[in-house]
Amino acid sequence: MTYTPASDRYESMVYNRCGRSGLKLPAISLGLWHNFGGVDYLENMRAMLRRSFDLGITHFDLANNYGPPPGSAEENFGRILKTDFAGYRDELVISTKAGYHMWPGPYGDWGSRKYLVSSLDQSLKRMGVDYVDIFYSHRPDPDTPLEETMMALDHVVRQGKALYVGISSYNAEQTARAAEILKQLGTPLLIHQPSYSMLNRWIENGLQDVLDETGAGTIAFCPLAQGLLTSRYISGIPEDSRAAKVTGFLKSKDVTDDKIAKIRALNEIAEGRGQTLAQMALAWVLRRGKVTSALIGASRVSQIEENVAALNRLGFSDEELAKIDSILA
Repeated sequence: MTYTPASDRYESMVYNRCGRSGLKLPAISLGLWHNFGGVDYLENMRAMLRRSFDLGITHFDLANNYGPPPGSAEENFGRILKTDFAGYRDELVISTKAGYHMWPGPYGDWGSRKYLVSSLDQSLKRMGVDYVDIFYSHRPDPDTPLEETMMALDHVVRQGKALYVGISSYNAEQTARAAEILKQLGTPLLIHQPSYSMLNRWIENGLQDVLDETGAGTIAFCPLAQGLLTSRYISGIPEDSRAAKVTGFLKSKDVTDDKIAKIRALNEIAEGRGQTLAQMALAWVLRRGKVTSALIGASRVSQIEENVAALNRLGFSDEELAKIDSILA
């Protein structure tokens, strides 16, 4: 069946300006890190992308190695983009990244100009697009000069293969230096993509200040802490949860009694706000305008609907924030 987007798709979504740029991003963006690979069901991917767009999510975030297997998330996204969204490309913000292992040999990993430029060329082919809106250095490279990595980002913009550039998982000092190099090159740093959640607040110790000073936006990945900040773990580790699986990034050893106690206490505050824990966790990440967009993952449409509903109550009282801080201390 031919897809026609909802006519009211822009009426309820919140769009935030990305730093001091001209680009606005939806407060909730969809990441294709999980559940869009070659091992997953294409029709479920299509349903999630369609529903996201209907709800005003215009930003879809990928990376060269997303799958599994690596590259397959971009391939699947490209298939659905061609069949469902071909007439709406100019309404979408598509991002991809390079920085982790992608192919054998010395040129398929980290942050060299050789790797980044080659990887973006491959990503464009997999997705069937002429350009991406944002291209990221996925992680800092300890062995490649930062100047070389930033020159590669500047280069792809000048080639017309990316409109903007960003970095991910750089610390405050690295971010300040990267932003300065890019400024000198004439391609401003648009955005930083760090991990950030109630249970992982590292960016508050300097990085947010640097981003404010440089005028870059922030898009937070893992705002739900790999699902910990949902109702799934209030009573422990469910047998069918991420933490119970052998594969994946969330391990059972990470779900400690202390964390479960914090999750339960946070859930009580969420219930008092008329939200699910996931909705409150997303609203918390977006509090006070420090973060441009919260980057969610999903395995089914209902999760996307629940997460977008977080926008119905973004505000916090000083008392609520103080209680949350005391729980997380």
